[in-house]
Amino acid sequence: MSQAPTHGIEALTSFAIEAIRTAGQTAMERYGKGRGSDKFDQGLVTRAELQISQRFTQSLGSRFPDHLIFTSKTLDTAYTHDSRRYLWIFDPIDGVDNYQAGIPIWGMSLALLENFWPVFGAFFMPATGDLFHARAGGDAFWGEDRIRMANDRVIDDESVMFTFSRFHQHYLSRFPGKIRNLGCTGAHLCYVAMGRADVAITANESFQDLAATRMIVEAAGGQLYKASGEKFYLNDYLNGQRIEEHLLVTSSGSCQAVLECLEKRL
Repeated sequence: MSQAPTHGIEALTSFAIEAIRTAGQTAMERYGKGRGSDKFDQGLVTRAELQISQRFTQSLGSRFPDHLIFTSKTLDTAYTHDSRRYLWIFDPIDGVDNYQAGIPIWGMSLALLENFWPVFGAFFMPATGDLFHARAGGDAFWGEDRIRMANDRVIDDESVMFTFSRFHQHYLSRFPGKIRNLGCTGAHLCYVAMGRADVAITANESFQDLAATRMIVEAAGGQLYKASGEKFYLNDYLNGQRIEEHLLVTSSGSCQAVLECLEKRL
């Protein structure tokens, strides 16, 4: 019997889903164990992120030892045919405040690029068991269910916008619906992808933060936009720099309507 190719898409995505679920089990060991006397237990978060990242690195090294892991250092973007063409982008905890406080809206993301082109992205929320994933050029999924955002939804008083924590310091809003911040950008984007919200606005993110959920959003029919309404291209930030611009994550049919509801504060 012939074996499946080591780097076939099925083998790669199977490893990714297994790895992110295993990382979730590791994360749960410290979940909600922040010191009650502190609003934020940085020590617990740091230890958890290091442990989760180390175990993922070990798992990748044992399965695909020649694959690369994304760091903020400048990357060699030369095209190659060998196994080093695969780059994994792992974010161990998105929503650190919620994680240390025992609030279940947090997660971890894992993306795979091949010669810097998207292949696969996953976002896993261990405390709730929600797994979102997508292959580039394919459908987006919540578990085994396909998800798709509507492109023709009217922005009205039943609409939902997820925002960053200091949104009202930057914008005057005429958004007619509900404005919420759940404290986890990855969850915000995945909820938009599955149609639970109409738009998410992000701030102070990075390539590592958005690499996986970008794929899920695009596979579900959405797009990342600059605050000007122009399309945003995440690969421009492969060097790891912070994304200074605020981004809108929504469908093409909703982008302009959302922008018309927002006015930047001077």
